[in-house]
Amino acid sequence: MHPVIGYVIAAGLFAIGLYGVLTRRNAVLQLAAAELMLGGVHLVLVTTDVVRGAHTGQSFALFIVVIAAAEVGVGLALVLNLWRARGSIDTDDLPDEEREAEAGP
Repeated sequence: MHPVIGYVIAAGLFAIGLYGVLTRRNAVLQLAAAELMLGGVHLVLVTTDVVRGAHTGQSFALFIVVIAAAEVGVGLALVLNLWRARGSIDTDDLPDEEREAEAGP
């Protein structure tokens, strides 16, 4: 496999994830899109590792898998707290800090 293929697929995954994070209003879908972005970075590290023949990319890829697992746990806990507090996981319904500061205590 030519390394450019891995880089193009990784760029595509990252772009789709970025689009999902910026356009989705649902917090769970935003977390899934962030996982796509991490998958793109993971693929870049593994592809670079294959090209160079070193094992540093695989080490970083394993570290990313561990971070992604922790991110999912924390993210889903935040989504559950958001659901309990507001009854919705729509991120557009969250209050802005500027609006709260203007309203005062």
